[in-house]
Order: sequence, then structure tokens, then C-alpha cells
Amino acid sequence: MKLFYALVALLFLSPAFSQPSITYAEKLGYPKGTRVVIMHVDDVGMSLESNQGAIETMTKGSSTSCSIMMPCSWVPGYFHFLKEHPDTDAGLHLTLTSEWKDYRWGPVSGKSQVPGLVDSEGALWPSVQQVAQHASPDEVDKEIRAQVEKCLAFGFKPTHFDSHMGTLFATPAFLEKYIRLGIDYKTPIMFPGGHNTLIIQQLKAMGVDLKQTTAFGEQLWNAGLPVIDDLQNESYAPHLPAGVAVSTENLKRYKTEFYINALKNLRPGITYFIMHCTKVSPQFDAISNSGPIREGDYLAMMSDEVKAYIKKEGIILTTMRELMERRSKVK
Repeated sequence: MKLFYALVALLFLSPAFSQPSITYAEKLGYPKGTRVVIMHVDDVGMSLESNQGAIETMTKGSSTSCSIMMPCSWVPGYFHFLKEHPDTDAGLHLTLTSEWKDYRWGPVSGKSQVPGLVDSEGALWPSVQQVAQHASPDEVDKEIRAQVEKCLAFGFKPTHFDSHMGTLFATPAFLEKYIRLGIDYKTPIMFPGGHNTLIIQQLKAMGVDLKQTTAFGEQLWNAGLPVIDDLQNESYAPHLPAGVAVSTENLKRYKTEFYINALKNLRPGITYFIMHCTKVSPQFDAISNSGPIREGDYLAMMSDEVKAYIKKEGIILTTMRELMERRSKVK
């Protein structure tokens, strides 16, 4: 379930607000008209291949940020990398679902502490809908805080929080826990509270008005946290056209064109691109059939074409760490 589906219920429950007159990029000190982008890699720690994809695209490619799934088995491997690269922009991909059939994980806080989050296999529920149906807001709060504390126990302070599969956007009560987590830990959260142009394009056919998200953005800003202006959340949407073979060459060309076209549609402000850069292997293919989509993200972020377009257009790449540093200097 993509984040924009999860937002729908929240938007109709919130009062309408006018869109901000200036972008959050301007509020953070960027010149008027500047297009600022966070190229964000989700699902770090899920697998060796996920770690490799994030590391390579952040150290050699165009990715700038990532987030870690604390319940997953390859988290220690990524933390060993972080110990040698402590300035990496790494947040937490707060995880309340376990969506794959044969590779699964349970809650960090333990089954007995959050029984509503656990299915009959002892793992987190496979879908967002099941979490919303079975888990209480207090159980959600206990689990996401346990994930933060586990990260801190590794000796690393996350640069931000976001939500795996958008689960924390599934109900107003879950969202309240998510926002409160960011405020309590003084840590930015991924939430599109600005002009939301790309989200509007995604939801236009559904008649959803994203102006209402302004209220949540203002709440975060007033709590001393940075806010993003827009969200690009279509990493999973593009597939190779029918009849086009799944090959490295075709995946690179198709996903590179996808990201360049997405960058062409940017309005001024801070735009957060969600992607899943992964160095796919036969073992990863046993985890998920999403390998081609993830490999395409990896190839695009490693491509010279995306780098060249960003440079030519004067687009500024940033991190959640930098946004928080800028926010701390704004009264």
C-alpha cells in the first residue's frame, strides 16, 4: 500500500488550510525558486542486497539519504558500515508490517508486548490494512519507540523517521503517534506539508485535496522540525513495457528516463524522492518479485545521465541532516 493511499483517510478528516505562501525551502534559507531534492533509499537492513544498493548509490551515485528497517536481519551489517561512516544520512524506516511470504520478521518490542501487531506466524502483519484492523495506537507507539531505542543502543542517532509502506499514515491515531515521536525525539519525520504538487498529480483522479496537509506541516515546523514541500512516491509504479525484456540495459534506460522526467516536473521547494535501490541477486529474488523495480532504481542512481541532469538544471541535492541543521538556525 503506497503512502498516497494511506493519506486519503487522513485528508478527509482534517480541516482545510491554505497552501503556504512560501516554500519550506525558502524558510530554511534556500533562495526563492530553488529546487532541492532528497534522493531517499528505503528498506536498508532488509537484506544484504538492500544494504549494498544503498551504500553504493549514496557513496558513488545520486542518492543522498536512506532509512533502516530495525526488525530485519541485515541491520547489524549496515550499522558496521555506519560506524566507519558516521556522517551518513540514515534514518529509521519505522516498520509495522512484514509483507513477504517466505522471509519475515517480528516486532522489536516482542510479541507479548504488542500482540495486536503480530499474526499467526509470529511476524508483523503482511498488510497495512491488517495493522489498522488489529493493532491499537498504543501498541504502535510502543513498537516504533522500541525501534528508535534499539537504534540508539547501537550507538547511532537516526537523522529522521519515515514509515514503511505508509502504515503510520493509515489512521489519524497512528499519524498522531508518528508526529509525537518526531517531536519527542527532536527528529525530523518524512511528511509532505508544502505545495505537494506531485502528490496532487497522483491523486487528482481520486478528487483528493492535499491542502489539508498544511496543518500537519505547520505543527511540525512550530515544533522546531524541518518540513518537506513535496513527495515523489512512484518508484514502484513504472514497469518495463510489455514485450521489453528484463535486462540490465533496459532497466537502466527505463528507470533513468523515469527519474529524469520526474525531475523535470519539480516545482521549487524540497522534494523527497522515495526509491528502493538494491543490488539484486538470486537470493533476493527468493525474497521478493520486486527485484527488477529495485534494480532499476539502483542503476538509475548510479547513472551518469541522472547526475548530469541534476547538475545541468542546478538542482540541489540535500539530506535530512542538513535540513535539521538549517531548521535549528531559524527562529
